[in-house]
Amino acid sequence: MRFRIGLVSAAALVAFGVSAADRGAASATIGGRKVSIDYGRPVLKGRSVAELVKQLPEDRVWRAGENQVTTLTSEGDVQIGGKKLAAGKYSLYVHFDADGSRSLLVNSDLGIPLVKIFAKAPANLANEPWPRLDGYAKNVGDKEVLRAPLRKESSASPVDQFTIGFTPAGQGATLKLAWGEESWSADVQPAK
Repeated sequence: MRFRIGLVSAAALVAFGVSAADRGAASATIGGRKVSIDYGRPVLKGRSVAELVKQLPEDRVWRAGENQVTTLTSEGDVQIGGKKLAAGKYSLYVHFDADGSRSLLVNSDLGIPLVKIFAKAPANLANEPWPRLDGYAKNVGDKEVLRAPLRKESSASPVDQFTIGFTPAGQGATLKLAWGEESWSADVQPAK
């Protein structure tokens, strides 16, 4: 079913196109080195995050955005949630545990070209990397390099469009993901 949903999403891209406004970027300087995230920005459009969580596959992993794969690029080694991550480029996912907690998943697999899952992909998107929509655990779970718990935070007001940002904190930053009435964060610090 997830694969079919992925194809429907890909077909919607052909019909409506993808614009720069659909993409978001966040960056911070951690220990003198740049850390950046590039991601798609889905909009709730009257839905709730709880409704969407019910549609997740059995492994309860979400692609942390929409359309092209969400990536984190770090120029230096960092710690996310106290766990070391080597410099490099990674894909990001979020695990929604049944108990309501959330974890940030950092994976060395950078996705699959859209044309491999949707033969009629438009030329400008055909080779763009797409996240694993057909089962994270089954396809790329073994390439996970870090899993960090996210802290739940209060939201002053609901956020209709998914947003990722950094807030400076000492030599590091706080990474924050916000969508609907949910807000989750993790500390990102220079590696020790």
